[in-house]
Amino acid sequence: MNDQQHAADEHGALGDAEYTEFMELAAEEGFDPEEIESDLAAAGHGPLPVLAVVGRPNVGKSTLVNRILGRREAVVEDKPGVTRDRVTYEAEWAGRRFKVVDTGGWEQDVLGIDAAVAAQAEFAIEAADAVVFVVDAKVGATDTDEAVVKLLRRAGKPVVLCANKVDGPSGEADAAALWNLGLGEPHPVSSLHGRGTGDLLDAVLEALPEAPQQTFGGGLGGPRRIALIGRPNVGKSSLLNKVAGEERVVVNEIAGTTRDPVDELIELGGVTWKFVDTAGIRRRVHLQEGADYYASLRTAAALEKAEVAVVLIDASESISVQDTRIISMAVDAGRALVIAYNKWDTLDEERRYYLEREIERDLVQIQWAPRVNVSARTGRHMEKLVPAIETALEGWETRVPTGRLNAFLGEIVAAHPHPIRGGKQPRILFGTQAGVRPPRFVLFASGFLEAGYRRFVERRLREEFGFEGTPIHISVRVREKRGRKK
Repeated sequence: MNDQQHAADEHGALGDAEYTEFMELAAEEGFDPEEIESDLAAAGHGPLPVLAVVGRPNVGKSTLVNRILGRREAVVEDKPGVTRDRVTYEAEWAGRRFKVVDTGGWEQDVLGIDAAVAAQAEFAIEAADAVVFVVDAKVGATDTDEAVVKLLRRAGKPVVLCANKVDGPSGEADAAALWNLGLGEPHPVSSLHGRGTGDLLDAVLEALPEAPQQTFGGGLGGPRRIALIGRPNVGKSSLLNKVAGEERVVVNEIAGTTRDPVDELIELGGVTWKFVDTAGIRRRVHLQEGADYYASLRTAAALEKAEVAVVLIDASESISVQDTRIISMAVDAGRALVIAYNKWDTLDEERRYYLEREIERDLVQIQWAPRVNVSARTGRHMEKLVPAIETALEGWETRVPTGRLNAFLGEIVAAHPHPIRGGKQPRILFGTQAGVRPPRFVLFASGFLEAGYRRFVERRLREEFGFEGTPIHISVRVREKRGRKK
């Protein structure tokens, strides 16, 4: 790695001169330089390595994930739909940051335990750089555990074996018995009490690469990666076939035709793209929940591998909760976003009118995403897909220089000050864009900025600098109360 690149890594997207200037500004305003260092590092990182936590139901995966995160976040939020949709969390240990994929919230008896465990393990392993395999040491290795071991062997990813529920010396012997699985040393842990989790995490850091293998994008000149996502049966496979100009993806209604996901290299508009196929696991018979469950797993796996998400929506039907959920998965994953309305050619005037109302009502949060109206069946308007994808990727990689950003923030604060709260008026003092893909901003303020004002700032940023087709992350740091240094 050359020095310049290294410097850029250390200060997020800031160059050396820009960084020095920024730190002087921060010190002047009374911020602690060390804290700012860590804020910039947090916002400026590239893609993080991914750790998957897999195992049968009730072995304590979610408790372990909460331990690793150091906060009760994973499955403990018992709002319906929360655990299901949210699969990845950011964690830090010994100064290194990584993403954790928690499969604990995905257990559904409706599928039969074995099918569910296999699907999670398959998804998680596909998306991950390393795996923690959790086994209940008190119970010992079951047949299901053995089946997961086979999957892990096939995948060839590094595995750290966690022998959970070892609460004291008597449990150590149970843990030792798990050497038989042939996955190397079992790490005895009690995720409930936190016993042994430090050693486990040290082993995890050794197994994880410094940065994920999938280095994004333009640097290596590889084709850009597109995930085509949407509810089951919305026409993803037909669209892919149309784009590819031949029947490459099996389009059939037979349930249970499970296949491995296929990544297609496809030329569009003179450029080669890599379509990460999510058609993958097909629906199982009579298991509606099962189908949604698999679809969500696939979607999450595809998003992990992609740079831009093209969400396909069936324009002939009302926009469903599942559509908005899939869109928010893409936004949460921080991917560039294009919305494609399929079957547009079949709509009459009335349906078009109502569709526009639905879009205004249900998709107001993502007005920034380019939209294209297509027909997967006839291939109409396919050529519009490419400019939309290029626009979104461009927005995703846009960076605003710190000087220009601060001039702009100054104008905002002067023209639209934050409302006065409790006799005080919080001000944005200065900010910087610490990262791209997606654009991540860190703003430093004299007091708490409320959500409405943050949304206003995001809207103005978009008006000023574009950012079409990309989510924007804004984190705000408030100056601690303390004597100003004279």
